[in-house]
Amino acid sequence: MQKGMHTDTERCVRAVQSKDARFDGWFFTAVLTTGIYCRPSCPVVPPKPENMVFHPSAAACQQAGFRACKRCRPDTSPGSPEWNRRADLVARAMRLIADGVVDREGVPGLAARLGYSTRQIERQLLAELGAGPLALARAQRAQTARLLIETTALPMAQVAFAAGFSSIRTFNDTVREVFALSPSDLRARAPRNADRPTPGALSLRLPFRAPLNPDNLFGHLAATAVPGVEEWLPHCLEGAGGTPVGAYRRTLRLPYGHGIVALAPQPDHIACRLTLGDLRDLPVAISRCRRLLDLDADPVAVDDRLRTDPVLAPLVDKAPGRRVPRTVDEAEFAVRAVLGQQVSTAAARTHAARLVTAHGEPVDDPEGGLTHLFPSPEALAALDPGTLALPRTRRTTLTTLVRHLAEGELPLGAESDWAQARARLLALPGFGPWTADVIAMRALGDPDAFLPTDLGIRRAARELGLPSTPAALTARAAAWRPWRAYAVQYLWATDSHPINFLPA
Repeated sequence: MQKGMHTDTERCVRAVQSKDARFDGWFFTAVLTTGIYCRPSCPVVPPKPENMVFHPSAAACQQAGFRACKRCRPDTSPGSPEWNRRADLVARAMRLIADGVVDREGVPGLAARLGYSTRQIERQLLAELGAGPLALARAQRAQTARLLIETTALPMAQVAFAAGFSSIRTFNDTVREVFALSPSDLRARAPRNADRPTPGALSLRLPFRAPLNPDNLFGHLAATAVPGVEEWLPHCLEGAGGTPVGAYRRTLRLPYGHGIVALAPQPDHIACRLTLGDLRDLPVAISRCRRLLDLDADPVAVDDRLRTDPVLAPLVDKAPGRRVPRTVDEAEFAVRAVLGQQVSTAAARTHAARLVTAHGEPVDDPEGGLTHLFPSPEALAALDPGTLALPRTRRTTLTTLVRHLAEGELPLGAESDWAQARARLLALPGFGPWTADVIAMRALGDPDAFLPTDLGIRRAARELGLPSTPAALTARAAAWRPWRAYAVQYLWATDSHPINFLPA
């Protein structure tokens, strides 16, 4: 699979005829005879090839006058993996649009964050995706509106504004245009749920591309959870057949308020329950949860590349579909990476918990033991270094980092250029390659970040017969590009550390 796949008509037709779900999100099929658009895996009888046209985005289909299929619901398919593996302008713009920047700050705000003119942004997105930033944001608003209509009992006026529409009329017109149904008709068609969540609490299903191995993903998040901010709670959500299942829970700092999310792996989706102080934060919360769990990854492409190495192939075959556990807050992760330098997982959690207790923002959690939002860089910039139970050099590293974050001199976010962010991190005192690359891998989402100096990686390399010195291992790992961050997950998984196991 590659950039611009929608232009390869023969390949797209084959994917549609075989109903191959691996291609969902890579392109969309618009059917000329029906005026609808579908995902490649749509269960209906495929149309004749001469009646198919292909688009790179749902927004492009909508702009061309096509409506979303009621059977396969292409507006809910996983996002394109392109935005995960690329760091160019279009990919960074798409990550920001998913994070709600256009709705909050408009196209000028999007352009300002990326350092380009609005005209340049428009031209690049139109050339590659067939739609500009406003159309792409509109498609996302429509998807959010459908989610609220079908899963909540909120009045339609509240749904409209929560989804980001400026007026009820625009909301009604958009829903009718995109789905060929009125908002009331959409709600009437939704499955009846006797236990609808109360306003502010939403139960969602987050789709992903199979396979997905939850062990290291949820194991890592649970084992490194900062008390008060994160927890693993047994019997938290309802799984298949109504069986209670454990879930990873954490607090979220969002543009309009705060939230609490519970996430649990299921065979064909991630169960997600969101409690939000302000429903306008829903699209951003979903986007950040998807990034946290790396749900838009293309595991088939990743695993196929890693299997070409005879040493990695057995590891991939044993447990395919490993994801990179990421974060919902890049600045938070950078702080935690510094706290974790040269100490155990338990010690890093203890240091972070002290910061949370002293400087975090309190929140109410009637369901569990979450007590705070992780402190913002602005709050941490005011701390007294003498209160930190850290070596003097680590204190300097931490205080320098939070000062740069608070003053905007070190932008870490969806818009970050990975190479530039690495260079800026390495220029700070106390930042070496390991810290910069673990931030690039888990906070910024660079799929090719690599940790050749990590003790766990070097130990795994020795046991597997791979080179164990950083230089030699880096040379061997060149064959794993551009997926070295995923190779790290497979190498780490050879150890018996709790990060590699789904909590009981």
